Amino acid sequence: MNNWGKVLGAILGLIFALLVINYGFWVSIFIFLCIGIGLVVGWRFDIGPGISRFLGRFFKS
Repeated sequence: MNNWGKVLGAILGLIFALLVINYGFWVSIFIFLCIGIGLVVGWRFDIGPGISRFLGRFFKS
């Protein structure tokens, strides 16, 4: 399929619209922000141990 970007955009738009209808605009923005932060943290874990050292500074055991 050559239109994955359009399909993904439509699905994300639908999800965002449903979130806005159910929870409101700012809560929806917060949810997407949390998802984005989670994606970035997961991506950093995948590329190497750098995030472990970074998080280790904040959560010393």
